[in-house]
Amino acid sequence: MDRQSFENVWDALEDTPSDAANMSMRSNLLIAIERQVRGWNVTQAEAARRLGITQPRLNDLLRGRITNFSLDALINLASAAGLTVRLQIADAA
Repeated sequence: MDRQSFENVWDALEDTPSDAANMSMRSNLLIAIERQVRGWNVTQAEAARRLGITQPRLNDLLRGRITNFSLDALINLASAAGLTVRLQIADAA
């Protein structure tokens, strides 16, 4: 059995490099938003209100249910959470 090595877990799990890149960006955003929200030390109801989403949707976010959020949705949530999202583009290795 050959041992494979990957840049990140999404490269191993996803079928295409573009899917892996999308999931990597989504997971980074989700983690940043989750940390920001937990840092507020408010109730889930208040956090949901601040983000402009329902409490069940916030619960999905806090539990890391990444498949429930598109990249666009996460960018919007990051903005609502007071975060700035920047995209860095580089040539593929």
